[in-house]
Amino acid sequence: MNRAVVRRLSAGLAARLRTEPRAAERGVVIAGDHRHGSQALADEAAAVLAGAGLEALRIPGAVPTPLLAFAVGRLDAAAGVMVTASHNPASDNGCKLYWGDGAQVRPPVDAEIAAAADTVDDLAAVATAPEAVRRLNGLLAEGHLDACAALAPQPPDVSVRIVHTPLHGTAGATCLAALRRAGFADVHEIAEQADPDPDFPTVAHPNPEREGALDLALTEANRVGADLVLATDPDGDRLGEGWRQLSGDEVGCLLGEHLLARDGGVDAVVATTVVSSRLLGRIAAAHGAECVETLTGFKWLAPQADRAAARGKVLRLAYEQALGYMVTPAVRDKDGIAAAVAVADLAADVAARGMTLPDELDRLARRHGLHHTGERTLPLASSVDAAALLARLRASLPTTIDGVAVAAVADHAAGQRRTADGALEALGTPPAELLGVELADGSRLQTRPSGTEALLKCYAEVVEPVDDAEAVAVARRRAEQRLASRLAALIGLVERAMP
Repeated sequence: MNRAVVRRLSAGLAARLRTEPRAAERGVVIAGDHRHGSQALADEAAAVLAGAGLEALRIPGAVPTPLLAFAVGRLDAAAGVMVTASHNPASDNGCKLYWGDGAQVRPPVDAEIAAAADTVDDLAAVATAPEAVRRLNGLLAEGHLDACAALAPQPPDVSVRIVHTPLHGTAGATCLAALRRAGFADVHEIAEQADPDPDFPTVAHPNPEREGALDLALTEANRVGADLVLATDPDGDRLGEGWRQLSGDEVGCLLGEHLLARDGGVDAVVATTVVSSRLLGRIAAAHGAECVETLTGFKWLAPQADRAAARGKVLRLAYEQALGYMVTPAVRDKDGIAAAVAVADLAADVAARGMTLPDELDRLARRHGLHHTGERTLPLASSVDAAALLARLRASLPTTIDGVAVAAVADHAAGQRRTADGALEALGTPPAELLGVELADGSRLQTRPSGTEALLKCYAEVVEPVDDAEAVAVARRRAEQRLASRLAALIGLVERAMP
């Protein structure tokens, strides 16, 4: 990522925006995080957009991604540009593009922007107007904080001691302010990781999902006797939860139960992705709410807010298993800062009932079955065509996997689901390189290529019933064994399909 790439991309974005009504006056919001070069690249994007005759609205300084997404919606902008590499290594950088609905761009707009950028031959001839860029003030940040604090509508009934780490990212001060504004005053920051640092010196990988990322936070939690450990990723759009580290699916389903118990009913909608846990659907059904599944990514999840509103309903939650949560309609993207407030409110509610978050998970397992999920990634050589690999896997699928009969195959590339008896039904998602297998015991296996790396992602979910007379921990051990066996079987099938 360099100035030439950003100039070309911004020129392509400007060309595509000129076909949109009122785009010039609605303008484009531009921001950058704290990574090396992010501010200069954001300035470059703003200068090009202003040079194209668009109102370029620059958020000054290093800011978290959710503030950019919030600003696009609050200002009714035509688009947004965020220079960030999220939780990638320190050497990386990139751009996230948002459209006028506040969500990340999605097909066909993404391809149209790329095609317009490809037509830019002479970068030196691209007009720039840095003097025309308008710098925004701090009122936007205040509005975002208010939206986050509103997720805890009542002061907590019990005190919750929280440890938070922003992992050297941009969300530290904002997350602390949001929690305190929501009534959570007992928050301990990790001093070594509190200030933005583009080199991420205390972690091997600045990703809450990676092993070791929460070590300092867990040590501090033990020292102060914390009830909850929260970690936002470097650009503040993802949230990890620690102490007993919960998975993205566990946090998403806990939030779903919490928000639907408070604001559920027939007008409520929740959304998740096809590779996330199906437990959210069972929770929604128990509350009389609707659950929608989309492809992976918030470019697909965020638009569900408008689709729900068009039917007279309200989207209460959208989440994906990779630690992404959208909990306020004010931000049409994952927002780790807002999610931190929502999880703190959830923890306070559970504590007021004399329980912990693991206790609440056990309660959900007894009611809906213990849903256990996991994933593995396989590196792909540069010579491997992922679509061809999935085609070979699709053609060679056996009728039983890991000793269990195949009940149905969901072929997202073809847009159809075929049951073992040959019945076909259309899938409600756009075509995608994703292959899913449902087994007769309720297990679900899926695989897809990564959208950003040369990796193949393999997902598995098992559902284990919990007997009234047994401890949930016993059912969890059975589920862990089944999950490991199912994932190993899926990976074996994938490896045999490799060229």
